[in-house]
Amino acid sequence: MTSILVPIGTSTNAHETLQYAVDFASDFGAQIYAMEVFNVLSVTGSLANVSEKLAESGKERLKSIINKIDAKQVAIKVVTYNGELADGINNLNSELGIDLIILAPRSHDIQEELYLGATSGRIIKQTNIPALVVPKGTVYKPFNNILVAFKSGILKRKRIINPLVTIVNKHKSIVNLLLVKTPGYSDEDLKVNPALMDISSQLTITENATTYLGVLEHFQSKHPDLLCVFRRKRGFFTKLWEKSTILKSEFSVPIPVLILGVKKD
Repeated sequence: MTSILVPIGTSTNAHETLQYAVDFASDFGAQIYAMEVFNVLSVTGSLANVSEKLAESGKERLKSIINKIDAKQVAIKVVTYNGELADGINNLNSELGIDLIILAPRSHDIQEELYLGATSGRIIKQTNIPALVVPKGTVYKPFNNILVAFKSGILKRKRIINPLVTIVNKHKSIVNLLLVKTPGYSDEDLKVNPALMDISSQLTITENATTYLGVLEHFQSKHPDLLCVFRRKRGFFTKLWEKSTILKSEFSVPIPVLILGVKKD
């Protein structure tokens, strides 16, 4: 894990997320890309250089945020992009190879009942890069106990869990697997990939209407400090594939959430 992307939104607490990312990166020997995105169509005349001016303004704002944190000798590179957020992230990933996105669950100006706001929701929905969603005010510390929740043990590619394996190896984490049998499950879904079994200490199988309800049932007994789920169209964040925002009533946990790539179509 060498390259971490931190999209910087309009939140007044953006420096907190960046500080968490820097602390994480320092622990893993990674570098940070702090990204500012704007969307301006270039036109002729007096507005021809608007995008250039906004790019420069964005860089200055990012530098002011960086000045608020303890960089801990972590390399922080400033990146700006004119266009759609997801396009900018995907382009940067194609160019540099991003191992992880670290972001807050919602922007400061998003209403309190939302867990994922429109910006964070689009990042999760429109990219396939592993993401670590960090609640406001969270201070980085090793993940001692990880709960991995899923409704199918099938992995499309073993490397999908590489970020999880890296964290487990670094922190010597205890990993509890939670396989949630939801309506319509198949016997194939119950076959857990050996790569997951190799890093886990316990497998619990439960039956619930959704994976999230399974997590709610076992969250207190497992005492995780990191929840790991998989990004898939009919997976954990089902509602996310219908819209970009997620209500806290649909999903909310007070700990970081690691969202891995697509398991299977």
